[in-house]
Amino acid sequence: MTTSTPASTLNKFGIPMPSGTGRGGLLMPKLKYRFRVRVNNFGPVNGGLELTRQVMSVDKPKIEFESTQLDAYNSRAWVQGKHTWSTITIKLRDDITNSVMTLVGHQIQKQLNNFEQTSFAAGQNYKFDTWIETMDGGNDTVFEQWHLEGCWIMDAGFDNLDYSDSGVQTIDLTVRYDNATLGGGLMTDTPQSLIDTASLA
Repeated sequence: MTTSTPASTLNKFGIPMPSGTGRGGLLMPKLKYRFRVRVNNFGPVNGGLELTRQVMSVDKPKIEFESTQLDAYNSRAWVQGKHTWSTITIKLRDDITNSVMTLVGHQIQKQLNNFEQTSFAAGQNYKFDTWIETMDGGNDTVFEQWHLEGCWIMDAGFDNLDYSDSGVQTIDLTVRYDNATLGGGLMTDTPQSLIDTASLA
């Protein structure tokens, strides 16, 4: 006896495409909770593992370009000006071993010794690198990786205490950085097409 296979409707969930290519199915989205944050040179030399284990949430980078107005005869045009990378916020759980608090305190101490009122002469002595990675839910497969360079703590908040609140204590860090690049081909090397075009000029 032959049994018929039910027709699948899953390939009809997509958006109709031109030229008779059909709809196609839906692609699996990246899930917000599958991520990790890694830092290097945060606090002590090569410090930062404790931060990775206690991250609760993090912002992705955001870039904004200034615009320059060019006035002409009957109209105007716009060209791109300088860019600014917006700050990101990293929310951390404050653990009972004080490992994260100590780590953050060490980084702040590098940026400014509040007891001695001294600081390093150059940013390279206290700045750190940050990697924000979207993962697949397994052990170590990374779908997307942002690399933030020249990072430093711009704002550190250490939460409040409240007899009526059963929540966990957190540490909120606002991080400023000099540049961000996205792995996997975007904002890395100069595209070959631009190099070829420039060689013809």
